[in-house]
Amino acid sequence: MRASRLISLLLLLQSRGSMTASELAQELEVSERTVYRDVLALSAAGVPVYADRGRAGGYRLLGGYRTRLTGLTRDEAEALFLAGLPGPAGEMGLADAVASAELKVLAALPPALRDAPARAGQRFHLDVPGWFRETAPPVWLPELARAVWGDRVVELRYRRGDREATRQVQPYGLVLKSGVWYLVGRVGDDVRTYRVDRVTGVEVGDEHFDRDEGFDLAGHWREQAGSFLRTMLRAEVAVRLSPAGLRQLRHLVDAPFVYDQLVAAASPPDGQGWVVTRLPVESVQVAYHQLLGLGPEVEVIDPPELRRLFAESADRLAALYR
Repeated sequence: MRASRLISLLLLLQSRGSMTASELAQELEVSERTVYRDVLALSAAGVPVYADRGRAGGYRLLGGYRTRLTGLTRDEAEALFLAGLPGPAGEMGLADAVASAELKVLAALPPALRDAPARAGQRFHLDVPGWFRETAPPVWLPELARAVWGDRVVELRYRRGDREATRQVQPYGLVLKSGVWYLVGRVGDDVRTYRVDRVTGVEVGDEHFDRDEGFDLAGHWREQAGSFLRTMLRAEVAVRLSPAGLRQLRHLVDAPFVYDQLVAAASPPDGQGWVVTRLPVESVQVAYHQLLGLGPEVEVIDPPELRRLFAESADRLAALYR
């Protein structure tokens, strides 16, 4: 435990240049007294840690001292080669940078861990796109990725229905969801989301923007994704489900919270195990296509329009198989 903490302390100083005992204690989740002892231990081991005195002082490494990655465990080394995400990185135009970084990490590893990339590649593979989707990345993705890295304002042209719109966007980040890339950016006072495959043109200007360092891309995406799904589900249908229908419905609804809600709202099972519940849906037509896959394991109770569609389908199926 202490050896791992000493390595973490050394790498913090190596990456940040100078840190106070308080800052180190906060990062390592220990007391300042423990930091003082750890610095003495590093000094005794020959690491040139220097203490600057005074209010603006802190600890730093002398003479551009760098450490090799000899403190990595096997699990940590293998995890590094899982984190590269070569597919998405390549789509953003970073394949060469990822390959170069992996070579440098590999060269810095001790001989006993140099099989880490081979072991990780033999055991794990990330296939991001959904089934039956085009795998070609959006044309403007590499350009947007460069703008995101450089905090550069872009003029974005994109399809909006049957017309094209243009916006000045501060690109905060890119998100890959189910094989689809999205750009999250600030337009005026709003943070908006754009599908990258609908972008028809990108012009990266010379202007840089000041990024809001408090912006949490992952947190923002979770919030927006949940909100988006809830705003889509504007209608509600009442259904009666067999035990098999209730199990199969899990694979037909798009959001896990929808399934959890309908199970929680379900009536007690009747003598045959059937339950009655209400299902939030995008529209009657969408519900029709979703629930039709359950066949005789579902009975629509309400609304009448949806019940009529199912009755017509049942008549047509009976005529086909009669």
